[in-house]
Amino acid sequence: MQDAEALQKLQSKIRIFSGSANRALSKNIAQYLGVKLSPTIINKFTNDNFYVQLGESVRAKDVFIIQPFSPPCSDNILELCLMLDIARGAAANSVQAVIPYYSYARSDKKDAPRISISARLIADLLATAGATHVITMTLHSPQVHGFFSMPADHLTASSVFVEHLRKQDLSDVTVVSPDIGHAKRALKLAKILGLPMAAAEKRRLDGRSVAIDGMVGVVRGKRALLVDDEIATGGTIVETIRYLIKHAGVSRVTVLGTHGLFVGDAVEMLNDVDEIEEIVVTDTVHIPAKRRPERLTILPVGHIFGEVIRRNVLGESVGSLFEFWPIKDKG
Repeated sequence: MQDAEALQKLQSKIRIFSGSANRALSKNIAQYLGVKLSPTIINKFTNDNFYVQLGESVRAKDVFIIQPFSPPCSDNILELCLMLDIARGAAANSVQAVIPYYSYARSDKKDAPRISISARLIADLLATAGATHVITMTLHSPQVHGFFSMPADHLTASSVFVEHLRKQDLSDVTVVSPDIGHAKRALKLAKILGLPMAAAEKRRLDGRSVAIDGMVGVVRGKRALLVDDEIATGGTIVETIRYLIKHAGVSRVTVLGTHGLFVGDAVEMLNDVDEIEEIVVTDTVHIPAKRRPERLTILPVGHIFGEVIRRNVLGESVGSLFEFWPIKDKG
């Protein structure tokens, strides 16, 4: 993936560390770059405080610390902040937070009295801890990109989804977004694949349940490709599929989401829907065996993060890997 001179430059300039949230992805990123994953010591004292130590010198190096905000979210955020602070205090040239899944992107506005805009608060916390650059993927609310006071690369997993889907017969497929307000990603994927698109009119009832009031677009008689940014409790996915079955006669559904959390009763709910042929997510989040539903496919994205790191270190453009980069290739 790179010549000997570029590889030597990378190896001499960067250090890659992993928090405890997704070591497998961190190893894949390091492997893509042809460098070793530097050791990290993470323990807890008896009073529940963290003890964190970077196991290699970072002086004058470009440091990349990889940590998604997956459950246990608060512990993983604190781990990352401690690691950022350590790297800054150890005279690193730059300290870059690689956050494949930024969970607080859901908290992007003040939509009730006396609540925090948590997405901005966490972004400020990362800056205070020492991050000079943030790399993340598929934020739930794209405007959160603007909350960071340091440069931020907002990446997309579209390329791995497109590669996977193009191996299938898509002649009878309609791309479906479960929420009109978040339909732009689904529309982009539909255009790349040359497919029609529909969007559900979703109404949130509470933190765990939603109602589908209608559908914009033609889905009847089609196989539905249901696209969302993440799958957490599975409530939105299941309710949308129920609507498609009842009102559009859909009998075949593929579910696609960048981040697969599968928390609460998600596994049981999704396993009970026979119309689901496949659930496709990426490995931005580590999914333990007990939280993996049936018919699950996990696509690797370590090469995307690795390529962005490579381009950043070598001073190359990373724009083509951004979430909302203009579409050029439809073939």
